[in-house]
Amino acid sequence: MLDFFTIFSKGGLVLWCFQGVRGPAAACTAPVNALIRSVLLQERVGNNSFNHEALTLKYKLDNQFELVFVVGFQKILTLTYVDKLIDDVHKEFRDKYRNEFQQKGTLGLLNGTFDFKEDFLRLLREAEENSKIRAPTAMKTFEQSLKSQKTVKSMIETRGEKPKEKAKNKKNKGSKKEVLGTEAATVPSKAAPDAKQSPSAAAGDREELTKDEILQKNREEFFKKRLKGGEKSNKSPKPETQKEKGKKPRVWDLGNSNAKVLDYSNSTTNGNTDTCPTEEFDPDVALGDQDREPGRLYDLEYESEEEEPEEEKVIQNPSQSSAKKGALGGMFGMLKGLVGSKSLTREDMDSVLEKMKDHLIAKNVAADIAVQLCESVAKKLEGKVMGTFSTVTSTVKQALQESLVQILQPQRRVDVLRDVMDAQGHRRPYVVTFCGVNGVGKSTNLAKISFWLIENGFSVLIAACDTFRAGAVEQLRTHTRRLNALHPPENNGGRTMVQLYEKGYGKDAAAIAMEAISYARNQGFDVVLVDTAGRMQDNAPLMTALAKLIAVNTPDLVLFVGEALVGNEAVDQLVKFNKALADHSMAQTPRLIDGIVLTKFDTIDDKVGAAISMTYITSKPIVFVGTGQTYRDLRSLNVKAVVTALMKA
Repeated sequence: MLDFFTIFSKGGLVLWCFQGVRGPAAACTAPVNALIRSVLLQERVGNNSFNHEALTLKYKLDNQFELVFVVGFQKILTLTYVDKLIDDVHKEFRDKYRNEFQQKGTLGLLNGTFDFKEDFLRLLREAEENSKIRAPTAMKTFEQSLKSQKTVKSMIETRGEKPKEKAKNKKNKGSKKEVLGTEAATVPSKAAPDAKQSPSAAAGDREELTKDEILQKNREEFFKKRLKGGEKSNKSPKPETQKEKGKKPRVWDLGNSNAKVLDYSNSTTNGNTDTCPTEEFDPDVALGDQDREPGRLYDLEYESEEEEPEEEKVIQNPSQSSAKKGALGGMFGMLKGLVGSKSLTREDMDSVLEKMKDHLIAKNVAADIAVQLCESVAKKLEGKVMGTFSTVTSTVKQALQESLVQILQPQRRVDVLRDVMDAQGHRRPYVVTFCGVNGVGKSTNLAKISFWLIENGFSVLIAACDTFRAGAVEQLRTHTRRLNALHPPENNGGRTMVQLYEKGYGKDAAAIAMEAISYARNQGFDVVLVDTAGRMQDNAPLMTALAKLIAVNTPDLVLFVGEALVGNEAVDQLVKFNKALADHSMAQTPRLIDGIVLTKFDTIDDKVGAAISMTYITSKPIVFVGTGQTYRDLRSLNVKAVVTALMKA
């Protein structure tokens, strides 16, 4: 049973609506609005279905008349006739009111009336009856099966025999791994005493032997070879001293094998600046570009000098390739690629979409995401009437570029500085938690964000919650020293701008984060940056610990740190991190990832597909982009720069 069926224009004008379940007229408003926000506006129309709470929504686009057909029904129901129903309704409604759409246009439909209830009920009744009439698939009879075609002789196996196909594929691996049985009897042995006999006589003798005799003979030949090898090995001189078995424990230079001596972290140093002396180093190496304005987060830069020649090449390519055939051939070659005021079909776009898909995959976009993007562009353009001098290639490329821009545009703007100031007004620290897989650069980019916050006048407390990786606390301590050297307390009214809160290794990360947040509240810190241990997305115990840390401490911002080098792996990481946070959280509304930090962006040239993969799969914004080795190598995402790099040939 259908919950509702609605037809509206892409401008948001509802033309007709049917409600199959009793209730308020606005019952279908929330699901349709969610479909518009999450699918239509985000260019994710590759799939024709969308789930919202307990409902499943299926939709179809009519690009010629700018219409959207949506049907909603309960998710637990299996309605096989929905796809056929939506196609039939689309054809019936379009053909019935074609003239009104063409003559009045979108504004003219405001006062129009569309009497479509009787036609819809007829189509619905026909679809339901056809689904009932459809007979279930009958099982095959024994005569129709492959087993009935086999003879009785082929199904009888003699004991000890092997099937012919397996016997052909069996390889002789030498005398060390000889196969016992009738096959071993047919293989002539190199060390047999009667090897000088003719092959026919040897074969005859083998056939007369029983299985036990063959087994005994093979054993004798095997022992003879081992004895010969043993005599040769006995002639070699024995070593005078034999190595002792087992592994000796390593003795350290300090003369103490206790692992606690190697833990240089000191839990009593929290809040004491004397234990973190100012480090002397070259500030130019840590800061990078000195001309940059302090505290400003610059946009990602990308220059493409080949963009305009690339566009010219796409449009002029047919005429250039056919110029060799003469002026007449060049004219026809140019006109061959033009659409000429007709509606686009899927066949027109298939070849171009295939090239676009390969291009996206080559740019490091995940394969599944590339397929869905091309499918979305195809559904967006199918049936759309093109201009006279528009090529299919340029049209598809333009539509794909618009889709990429729409995907990268964040649904919710994450303004960290404004949120920190808002938290200051409530006299509490702003808490940011970093998570991600091993080796993506969580600690390094945490230090870059700390430097950016300090330059904007905020004090930072770094919580060392990576109690697993060796050297994690020492790495953060080094960053703390350098940041304090770049912004000493003398320049900030005697206030220490960054401190490290650490409790050593092997402790509960969630408890350390809670203590750090409480310490920051008491000491008046503006921001708490929580560094967590790297973990693979399939490691259930570590993912449970991460979900516990986030659920207990409720940070203001959860950032996933991912590499720009990954392709398909980016999708798997984000999906499983979000799923683990949802599954292992004890809250009724679990806290998921809020934003993304994309690291190592300077190592990929123009292969920027990971940005598309991450934002497409989660709809979360890329908050920061790491581009280098210095503290100022932190950028905000420039959508135009990323799309330009992605579309570059």
